Amino acid sequence: MADDTEAFDALEKEAKEFNKDAEIDRILKAFKLDAYAVLDLQPGVPESDIKKMYRIKSLLIHPDKTSNPSAPDAFDRLKKAQTELMDEKTRTRLDEAIADARMLLIRERKWTVDEPELKTPEFAKDWREKTKEVLIDNELRRRKQIKAQMQEEGRQQRKEDEELEARKRKRDHDEAWEKTRDQRIGSWRDFQKKGAQDSENKKKKKKLKPIG
Repeated sequence: MADDTEAFDALEKEAKEFNKDAEIDRILKAFKLDAYAVLDLQPGVPESDIKKMYRIKSLLIHPDKTSNPSAPDAFDRLKKAQTELMDEKTRTRLDEAIADARMLLIRERKWTVDEPELKTPEFAKDWREKTKEVLIDNELRRRKQIKAQMQEEGRQQRKEDEELEARKRKRDHDEAWEKTRDQRIGSWRDFQKKGAQDSENKKKKKKLKPIG
């Protein structure tokens, strides 16, 4: 009887580890730009469902609860997905991208919004794939905007640095000019004094009469 209990416990433990490994694998394979996919939720669910699902899955795959080496990475992705869905602006952008993907498919197939095929598993699968395309396109556009913004900020910074350097050069020049002010004034006075002496000597020479 004891052997049966130990065997059952071992099987149960193995089953739990299998479930943990399977969930970790699912999270890591999920499309990470889609927080719903990472948490294995359908779009539009209430916040209470998001919190509940995150709690269940985070307890299941927590790195302290499993020896799976991929658990930390999976846990981080799960946490990031939950944070995104709990942020109103981020979740709104995601919901808009999902809605855009649906409308794109409808337009591509020239359907109406009440088409019966919209409720089929096949359409749900295609919708998921189209959502990936839209999210990737949005992410690339976002990165381009960030890059352009950084480049503009870089240009602005260089301009400010150049203006700062120009002001420093002018300040150094003014200080150097001020330091040599007394020397320049002294030189000018010496020049004027010498000029006055030369003029006086010339006058004296003119006044002298030749001898004989």
